[in-house]
Amino acid sequence: MKPIVAVVGRPNVGKSTLFNRMTRSKSAIVHDEPGVTRDRHYADVVARDRTFTLVDTGGLDPTSDDPMKRGIKKQIEAALAEADVVVCVLDAREPATSIDHAEISMLRRASKPTIFIANKADSPAHELEANELYRLGIERIIPISALQGRRMDELEGAIVAALPPKSEDEDAAPEHHGAPRIAVIGKPNAGKSSLINRLSGEERMLVDDKPGTTRDAIDTVVERRGKRYVFVDTAGIRRKAKVKKEGDEVEGASVIQAIRAMDRSEIVVLLTDAKEGVAEQDAKVLGLAVDRGRAVIVGLNKVDLLDKQELAKAEEDARDKLSFAPWATYIRMSAKSGRGVDTLLDAIDKTAETYKKRITTGELNRFFEKVLQTRPPPTHGGRAPRLFFITQAESSPPLFVVQASDPDKIHFSYQRFVQNQIRKAFAFDGVPLTVIYRKRRRRGEER
Repeated sequence: MKPIVAVVGRPNVGKSTLFNRMTRSKSAIVHDEPGVTRDRHYADVVARDRTFTLVDTGGLDPTSDDPMKRGIKKQIEAALAEADVVVCVLDAREPATSIDHAEISMLRRASKPTIFIANKADSPAHELEANELYRLGIERIIPISALQGRRMDELEGAIVAALPPKSEDEDAAPEHHGAPRIAVIGKPNAGKSSLINRLSGEERMLVDDKPGTTRDAIDTVVERRGKRYVFVDTAGIRRKAKVKKEGDEVEGASVIQAIRAMDRSEIVVLLTDAKEGVAEQDAKVLGLAVDRGRAVIVGLNKVDLLDKQELAKAEEDARDKLSFAPWATYIRMSAKSGRGVDTLLDAIDKTAETYKKRITTGELNRFFEKVLQTRPPPTHGGRAPRLFFITQAESSPPLFVVQASDPDKIHFSYQRFVQNQIRKAFAFDGVPLTVIYRKRRRRGEER
């Protein structure tokens, strides 16, 4: 599993700017107004041959009585509890505040490897100003500028040095040892624990109508129809509005548990209440599963509460909200009554087989020749790029490589067409599929 690195600090010190710099994205909102970030952002970072999940948190004010800020504090405490390394962001241009002192005390109580940085050190003069922060009793402070990228390499080196030893499965998809691993995710009260109890034939999981009963990711070995499965039940992921309102300190840990469960699974089953529909948070967490290259099955649960017309509308709405994964498999089911549970297991069997499927190069190229004859790539700048041959480079999930004369000139719509044709021809249902294009090089030509 990938280590977790949490970014903490008081409001407006540049945590989101740092998050965007390290993840090479703009996924975290950046604004001069303090306290813009209230929800955590999660993204994978690769640095010096290590991969870790970076968690951006809201602005910390341990001394405030404001309900929102108290909720943020609990969220940060939950993230700290799950983190392997903490990056504490201070402001190089300002002297230490009472909030900084309270924050340092909280981090010391957490007893986690902590890297202290002074952000906004945009010049050597600002780096000198940052020395004032040593009054906080910190042994080492790294002055950086997340906005300009100054001394980011030093920060990455410090993070990698503080990470736990690299595990064998840190960068790889989970290996298959006969039994597929299935992470069951979804918001609370969707029926996840009821499903696993139904599959195992006993009360293996605590089931309660109160949302949020399950706190940790728990492995359950299930044997059905002569086959073995490993199901990972995860804590429910609630809508953001409820997180903000209740400030439940376990919520951040629940999301991280779901991420870690996905990291050690091949298949993700998103279980939803068909009557309530797919929530925004469901879609976001499923997006993390897709980013991690996991196979996806969407279980529309509690269908016994809907009539035929309502059920059709529920599936249509779910497909619309999860349109970023149109290849996902949908199952209508009821964990309580057992309806559709065998169909779910059939889908898991098929998806697990498809996830690790390999197509021979000869079979692929015979198919590819027909595709090119039916629809060659469109011209670009007066000439059409040539596609020479295709191979499957990896499985779990499947990755295909096409050798081409001018990869950059292949329109995205044609790339999508080729991907869809591969999926259709070789029945890659329920799994993410990637096709990349590389320039064909002649002998002696430098790479």
